Amino acid sequence: MSAFFEFLRDHFLHAAPILAAGLLAAAIILDRARLLYVTYPLKDVTGFFDRLAELYFSGKTDEAIALCDRFHEKPAARVVKQALVRANQPEELIRNRVEIEVNESVQTLQKRTSFLAMLANVATLLGLFGTIAGLIASFEAVGHADPQQKSALLAAGISAAMNATMLGLGVAIPSMVAFSFLANRQNHLISEVDQAAIRALDLLKTRELLGSQVTVEKAVVSLKDKMQEAA
Repeated sequence: MSAFFEFLRDHFLHAAPILAAGLLAAAIILDRARLLYVTYPLKDVTGFFDRLAELYFSGKTDEAIALCDRFHEKPAARVVKQALVRANQPEELIRNRVEIEVNESVQTLQKRTSFLAMLANVATLLGLFGTIAGLIASFEAVGHADPQQKSALLAAGISAAMNATMLGLGVAIPSMVAFSFLANRQNHLISEVDQAAIRALDLLKTRELLGSQVTVEKAVVSLKDKMQEAA
């Protein structure tokens, strides 16, 4: 391990770009993990839509919108709100606004995650660059060195080259693992947003079709049945 720290000290110009890529990757991982696992997910989706349906079918549209505002950081809740705000407009206008909100939410969910794959590749290439540069410097030194020093110089140069490779892979591997987890999580949330859009439009359509001919309880049951069929 001491040899590795000596490499960092003696070949800082080679190591600095890789370390910078590692710090940037770590910052992205922490930020996206917090957002994708804590901030954006809508906990108890079923309970949220049950309460939303009760309010909306009771004619309490403003309260239903206020319920969405309580979860303003959740993309799924924002999508539902856009549908409720335009509940009295033509269906095409409602659908268009919901699709716009879905697209904006998808962009928000995907933001910066793809940079991790890029940083992993860059770190690997920087490590390879340091390896090649170290080997070139090593062989040049050996070519002009005394016979007694050649083996020592060659060993030192190869050690520096391998440390550069190790440093690059040390950044690339965790970045790719984190990218896989975060990409899977964002895809799950994108699916949640799509389902929220479908449920919101179905909520409006159900009320329009049922009107005042049924009780709120029956309307909610009808909506739950449609949700189960969609799932």
